[in-house]
Amino acid sequence: MQTRVLDHDDMARMVHLVGRDGLMQRMISALGEALRALGAGLLQDSPPRSGFQRGGALRGVIETMPHREPGGGVTIKTVSYSPDNVARHRLPTIMGTIARVEDKTGRLLALADAGLLTALRTGAASAIATRLLAHPDAHVVGIVGAGAQAVTQLHGITQVLDVREVLVHDINLGTAADFARRVAFLNLDVKMAEPREVLARAEVICTATSVKPGEGPVLPDGVHQPHLHVNSVGADETGKTELPVPLLRRALVCVDHREQALKEGECQQLSEHEVGPSLAELCAHPSRALKHRGRLTVFDSTGFAFEDHVAFDVLMGLADELGVGTKLALEGQPEDLLDPYSIAAFRRTSGDGPRSADASSSV
Repeated sequence: MQTRVLDHDDMARMVHLVGRDGLMQRMISALGEALRALGAGLLQDSPPRSGFQRGGALRGVIETMPHREPGGGVTIKTVSYSPDNVARHRLPTIMGTIARVEDKTGRLLALADAGLLTALRTGAASAIATRLLAHPDAHVVGIVGAGAQAVTQLHGITQVLDVREVLVHDINLGTAADFARRVAFLNLDVKMAEPREVLARAEVICTATSVKPGEGPVLPDGVHQPHLHVNSVGADETGKTELPVPLLRRALVCVDHREQALKEGECQQLSEHEVGPSLAELCAHPSRALKHRGRLTVFDSTGFAFEDHVAFDVLMGLADELGVGTKLALEGQPEDLLDPYSIAAFRRTSGDGPRSADASSSV
């Protein structure tokens, strides 16, 4: 039995061969179609993620996100959110791996890094929500929180709107100033701005911050464009929120996963009856979104395993197309299926002498 492994170099090769736009466009298309089917009741939803919230000096969460396609496969993503990683360890804030298990046998089909996948699918989800709920003539985008996720948030939006100006804010001035370099491939006019200016002028805003639980909001309430649409993607643990409650209560609030959003998204600040339709429902019935394009709308994006399952399908399809990835025998298969010690790699002939002390030590 062999498992296809996609490592860092494989992901880099896909970006190089397909291009940023090609990857994002494929992700938006695949996720849009899948959400439409989910909203129509043709596909199965995911359970909420679960895991461990770290306190004290070890901020963040480590979680597992499972999704099952009956008869097809099970996707399981292990993901960590560690907001101190960049400064303390020179590692990304979000790290993870993703696995695909065959539904009928349980064997491991594929294993991959989930960093790029998570960024792409989150940006694609915001693009789909923006296409449905933002005014089609919106041109000014605001970014609050200019870290890694902000890159794919803006990139996704450029695939569905004619973006002409970008206002960016981050509490770290260096990160905000560097954002223009990281999105230079989009050829946009990027300016630094304070949150109140972002709120007042932007027609679409993305919040993607590492604000601590209980220390939000990161966007003030106040005067804004009447047709403002907000993609809030930073709320991903209990107590962590980015938007002010009065703004949420004036808006149509669309969620990706209702149960998750009420527990750890912006919707933890609302009662259940104040939460609007899911993104899947709007994808299946886009006419329900059209009537809200002229008013304040919010997409509460907590990220759910269904998106990861679809995104992994996209990347595995590209791997097949490009011949990318390595096949490894990760899972053991004993010759005698009833004897776990009969793994072929450890069988010895009768002529073999005893192992040395070093060779027989545990590994």
